[in-house]
Amino acid sequence: MQWQTEEFGSSHEGMAGAVLADGSEPKPVYLDIGSSSHMHQTSQWWAYDGRRGRQRADHMRSSCSCGWRGVRHYPIDWDQANGAHPYDLDTPGPYEDWKAHIGEVESRSVPLPAQLVDLLERLDEQLSALADQAPLAALKAVAALERTSGRVGREAAHAAEADEASWETIGQALGLPAKDARARLIRYSLRH
Repeated sequence: MQWQTEEFGSSHEGMAGAVLADGSEPKPVYLDIGSSSHMHQTSQWWAYDGRRGRQRADHMRSSCSCGWRGVRHYPIDWDQANGAHPYDLDTPGPYEDWKAHIGEVESRSVPLPAQLVDLLERLDEQLSALADQAPLAALKAVAALERTSGRVGREAAHAAEADEASWETIGQALGLPAKDARARLIRYSLRH
């Protein structure tokens, strides 16, 4: 099971990763999910069960696609895991550690003005209600919002680039790894 927030998406995708007996993190494994043309790569704890030539993990810990790793290791009960679909088992310790990491990312990012947060929440509520009551009017409003966000995003991206801040600084302000921040600014810059 992998975790995401709506705000950060795959930039901060979390999971319970495997930890070997020596404390190291194993390399990702490839799983055949139907035919050899559909291989899936994972580092999730349940894939390291010691079967089919794979290493066996003794512990799990929280990990994030941004490179962050939790410091706490949680023992794996393979007796319980082998009696069920291990990928469906709850992993509350790693999940809580990842949520704390996300809280830290959010606290380091640039805060939005309270008035804007309130306005965005009200806009969400009104557009959601409109989608139920008058879906065509909601689509027209969404189109107007896309035009506005495209124009403002382009202006903000150009202004951010003109400030000549490092990609690490821009990334931290947006709560993203530097490479994702760069990709976002480029995407906003190129929007029409």
